[in-house]
Amino acid sequence: MSYTFERGKRLYEAKRYDLALKEFRGTGIDASENLEFAYFMGLTLTQLEHYDDALMYLEQIVSTHRSFVHVYQCRMILGYIYAKTRRFRLAEFEFLKTIEGGVRSRQVYASLGHICYLLRKVDESIKNLRHSLSLDAEYPNALNSLGFIYAEEEIDKEKALHLCKKAVNISPNNPSYLDSLGWAHFKIGRPFEAQGYLRKALELLPKNKEISRHLKIVTSSL
Repeated sequence: MSYTFERGKRLYEAKRYDLALKEFRGTGIDASENLEFAYFMGLTLTQLEHYDDALMYLEQIVSTHRSFVHVYQCRMILGYIYAKTRRFRLAEFEFLKTIEGGVRSRQVYASLGHICYLLRKVDESIKNLRHSLSLDAEYPNALNSLGFIYAEEEIDKEKALHLCKKAVNISPNNPSYLDSLGWAHFKIGRPFEAQGYLRKALELLPKNKEISRHLKIVTSSL
Protein backbone atom coordinates (compact mmCIF):
# COMPACT_ATOMS: atom_id res chain seq x y z
CA MET A 1 0.00 0.00 0.00
CA SER A 2 1.36 3.43 -0.93
CA TYR A 3 2.75 5.81 1.67
CA THR A 4 0.39 8.52 0.37
CA PHE A 5 -2.63 6.31 1.09
CA GLU A 6 -1.41 5.54 4.62
CA ARG A 7 -0.86 9.27 5.21
CA GLY A 8 -4.39 9.94 3.96
CA LYS A 9 -5.80 7.42 6.44
CA ARG A 10 -3.95 9.08 9.30
CA LEU A 11 -5.33 12.45 8.24
CA TYR A 12 -8.84 10.97 8.10
CA GLU A 13 -8.47 9.56 11.61
CA ALA A 14 -7.30 13.01 12.74
CA LYS A 15 -10.52 14.45 11.21
CA ARG A 16 -8.57 16.55 8.72
CA TYR A 17 -10.88 15.51 5.93
CA ASP A 18 -9.91 18.06 3.26
CA LEU A 19 -6.26 17.09 3.54
CA ALA A 20 -7.12 13.39 3.63
CA LEU A 21 -9.10 13.71 0.40
CA LYS A 22 -6.20 15.49 -1.25
CA GLU A 23 -3.87 12.67 -0.26
CA PHE A 24 -6.25 9.97 -1.45
CA ARG A 25 -6.70 11.65 -4.81
CA GLY A 26 -2.93 11.78 -5.21
CA THR A 27 -2.40 8.06 -4.73
CA GLY A 28 -3.24 7.01 -8.27
CA ILE A 29 -5.13 4.00 -6.84
CA ASP A 30 -8.06 2.65 -8.86
CA ALA A 31 -11.03 2.35 -6.48
CA SER A 32 -12.54 -0.44 -8.57
CA GLU A 33 -9.48 -2.57 -7.83
CA ASN A 34 -8.91 -1.62 -4.19
CA LEU A 35 -11.88 -1.85 -1.84
CA GLU A 36 -10.06 -0.41 1.16
CA PHE A 37 -9.32 2.71 -0.86
CA ALA A 38 -12.97 2.89 -1.97
CA TYR A 39 -14.03 2.55 1.66
CA PHE A 40 -11.92 5.48 2.88
CA MET A 41 -12.90 7.62 -0.10
CA GLY A 42 -16.57 7.02 0.71
CA LEU A 43 -16.09 7.89 4.37
CA THR A 44 -14.08 11.03 3.63
CA LEU A 45 -16.50 12.34 1.02
CA THR A 46 -19.40 11.74 3.43
CA GLN A 47 -17.68 13.77 6.14
CA LEU A 48 -17.20 16.59 3.62
CA GLU A 49 -20.89 16.32 2.62
CA HIS A 50 -20.01 15.46 -0.98
CA TYR A 51 -22.83 12.99 -0.88
CA ASP A 52 -23.28 12.09 -4.56
CA ASP A 53 -19.57 11.35 -4.91
CA ALA A 54 -19.58 9.33 -1.69
CA LEU A 55 -22.46 7.16 -2.91
CA MET A 56 -20.41 5.81 -5.79
CA TYR A 57 -17.74 4.43 -3.46
CA LEU A 58 -20.06 3.22 -0.71
CA GLU A 59 -22.34 1.36 -3.13
CA GLN A 60 -19.27 -0.38 -4.51
CA ILE A 61 -18.42 -1.63 -1.02
CA VAL A 62 -21.94 -2.89 -0.37
CA SER A 63 -22.09 -4.78 -3.65
CA THR A 64 -18.63 -6.37 -3.55
CA HIS A 65 -17.05 -6.30 -0.08
CA ARG A 66 -17.00 -9.57 1.88
CA SER A 67 -16.24 -7.99 5.24
CA PHE A 68 -19.40 -7.95 7.38
CA VAL A 69 -18.26 -4.93 9.38
CA HIS A 70 -17.56 -2.84 6.30
CA VAL A 71 -20.90 -3.72 4.69
CA TYR A 72 -22.77 -2.83 7.88
CA GLN A 73 -20.95 0.49 8.22
CA CYS A 74 -21.47 1.40 4.59
CA ARG A 75 -25.17 0.52 4.61
CA MET A 76 -25.64 2.72 7.67
CA ILE A 77 -23.80 5.59 5.99
CA LEU A 78 -25.79 5.08 2.79
CA GLY A 79 -28.98 5.25 4.83
CA TYR A 80 -27.76 8.45 6.46
CA ILE A 81 -26.92 10.04 3.08
CA TYR A 82 -30.25 9.05 1.58
CA ALA A 83 -32.04 10.51 4.61
CA LYS A 84 -30.07 13.76 4.40
CA THR A 85 -30.87 14.05 0.69
CA ARG A 86 -34.54 13.20 1.29
CA ARG A 87 -34.46 9.88 -0.56
CA PHE A 88 -36.36 8.23 2.25
CA ARG A 89 -37.36 4.98 0.53
CA LEU A 90 -33.73 4.29 -0.36
CA ALA A 91 -32.74 5.03 3.24
CA GLU A 92 -35.42 2.62 4.46
CA PHE A 93 -34.09 -0.05 2.09
CA GLU A 94 -30.53 0.27 3.43
CA PHE A 95 -31.60 0.06 7.08
CA LEU A 96 -33.85 -2.93 6.38
CA LYS A 97 -31.02 -4.71 4.54
CA THR A 98 -28.76 -4.05 7.52
CA ILE A 99 -31.26 -5.74 9.84
CA GLU A 100 -31.78 -8.60 7.38
CA GLY A 101 -28.02 -9.08 7.42
CA GLY A 102 -28.16 -9.87 11.12
CA VAL A 103 -27.46 -6.50 12.73
CA ARG A 104 -29.62 -5.88 15.80
CA SER A 105 -28.32 -2.57 17.10
CA ARG A 106 -30.07 0.32 18.84
CA GLN A 107 -28.80 2.66 16.12
CA VAL A 108 -30.19 0.80 13.13
CA TYR A 109 -33.66 0.40 14.69
CA ALA A 110 -33.74 4.07 15.73
CA SER A 111 -32.64 5.13 12.25
CA LEU A 112 -35.27 2.94 10.63
CA GLY A 113 -37.89 4.29 13.01
CA HIS A 114 -37.02 7.86 12.07
CA ILE A 115 -37.21 7.11 8.35
CA CYS A 116 -40.51 5.25 8.71
CA TYR A 117 -41.99 8.32 10.35
CA LEU A 118 -40.81 10.53 7.51
CA LEU A 119 -42.55 8.08 5.16
CA ARG A 120 -45.68 8.47 7.34
CA LYS A 121 -45.52 4.85 8.49
CA VAL A 122 -46.31 5.87 12.03
CA ASP A 123 -47.05 2.43 13.50
CA GLU A 124 -43.88 0.94 12.00
CA SER A 125 -41.90 3.91 13.23
CA ILE A 126 -43.10 3.46 16.80
CA LYS A 127 -42.44 -0.28 16.65
CA ASN A 128 -38.83 0.21 15.55
CA LEU A 129 -38.15 2.96 18.07
CA ARG A 130 -39.51 0.81 20.87
CA HIS A 131 -37.27 -2.01 19.66
CA SER A 132 -34.30 0.34 19.83
CA LEU A 133 -35.19 1.24 23.41
CA SER A 134 -35.61 -2.43 24.30
CA LEU A 135 -31.92 -2.80 23.40
CA ASP A 136 -30.89 0.36 25.27
CA ALA A 137 -33.46 2.20 27.37
CA GLU A 138 -31.13 5.20 27.65
CA TYR A 139 -30.48 5.71 23.93
CA PRO A 140 -31.25 9.43 23.48
CA ASN A 141 -31.92 9.36 19.73
CA ALA A 142 -34.69 6.82 20.17
CA LEU A 143 -36.04 8.55 23.27
CA ASN A 144 -36.22 11.85 21.42
CA SER A 145 -37.76 10.46 18.23
CA LEU A 146 -40.40 8.45 20.06
CA GLY A 147 -41.19 11.38 22.36
CA PHE A 148 -41.61 13.73 19.43
CA ILE A 149 -43.91 11.31 17.61
CA TYR A 150 -46.07 10.80 20.71
CA ALA A 151 -46.38 14.58 21.02
CA GLU A 152 -46.82 15.45 17.34
CA GLU A 153 -49.38 12.70 16.72
CA GLU A 154 -51.00 13.34 20.12
CA ILE A 155 -50.73 9.66 20.99
CA ASP A 156 -49.60 10.08 24.61
CA LYS A 157 -48.64 13.62 25.59
CA GLU A 158 -47.53 12.76 29.12
CA LYS A 159 -45.32 9.93 27.87
CA ALA A 160 -43.97 12.24 25.18
CA LEU A 161 -42.90 14.75 27.81
CA HIS A 162 -41.25 12.04 29.90
CA LEU A 163 -39.29 10.64 26.95
CA CYS A 164 -38.16 14.05 25.73
CA LYS A 165 -37.07 15.11 29.23
CA LYS A 166 -35.04 11.91 29.50
CA ALA A 167 -33.28 12.62 26.18
CA VAL A 168 -32.44 16.19 27.24
CA ASN A 169 -31.15 15.01 30.62
CA ILE A 170 -28.72 12.74 28.78
CA SER A 171 -27.68 15.39 26.24
CA PRO A 172 -28.65 18.87 27.54
CA ASN A 173 -27.24 20.89 24.64
CA ASN A 174 -28.63 18.90 21.75
CA PRO A 175 -30.85 21.34 19.80
CA SER A 176 -33.03 18.60 18.32
CA TYR A 177 -33.77 17.20 21.76
CA LEU A 178 -34.51 20.67 23.15
CA ASP A 179 -36.84 21.31 20.23
CA SER A 180 -38.75 18.09 20.90
CA LEU A 181 -39.00 18.87 24.61
CA GLY A 182 -40.29 22.35 23.84
CA TRP A 183 -42.84 20.93 21.43
CA ALA A 184 -43.95 18.33 23.98
CA HIS A 185 -44.49 21.11 26.55
CA PHE A 186 -46.55 23.04 24.00
CA LYS A 187 -48.67 20.02 23.15
CA ILE A 188 -49.43 19.45 26.81
CA GLY A 189 -50.51 23.07 27.23
CA ARG A 190 -47.39 24.72 28.65
CA PRO A 191 -46.43 27.36 26.07
CA PHE A 192 -44.17 29.41 28.36
CA GLU A 193 -42.02 26.39 29.22
CA ALA A 194 -42.08 25.44 25.53
CA GLN A 195 -40.85 28.86 24.46
CA GLY A 196 -37.80 28.65 26.74
CA TYR A 197 -36.63 25.31 25.36
CA LEU A 198 -37.30 26.32 21.76
CA ARG A 199 -35.38 29.58 22.12
CA LYS A 200 -32.40 27.69 23.51
CA ALA A 201 -32.65 25.17 20.64
CA LEU A 202 -32.69 27.99 18.08
CA GLU A 203 -29.68 29.66 19.70
CA LEU A 204 -27.77 26.41 19.23
CA LEU A 205 -29.05 25.86 15.70
CA PRO A 206 -30.10 29.30 14.42
CA LYS A 207 -30.87 28.40 10.80
CA ASN A 208 -33.08 25.38 11.50
CA LYS A 209 -36.46 25.85 9.83
CA GLU A 210 -38.30 23.28 11.95
CA ILE A 211 -37.24 24.84 15.25
CA SER A 212 -38.10 28.30 13.89
CA ARG A 213 -41.53 27.08 12.85
CA HIS A 214 -42.21 25.56 16.26
CA LEU A 215 -41.10 28.72 18.06
CA LYS A 216 -43.29 30.88 15.83
CA ILE A 217 -46.34 28.70 16.54
CA VAL A 218 -45.70 28.73 20.29
CA THR A 219 -45.02 32.49 20.43
CA SER A 220 -48.18 33.29 18.49
CA SER A 221 -50.21 31.26 20.99
CA LEU A 222 -49.16 33.38 23.96
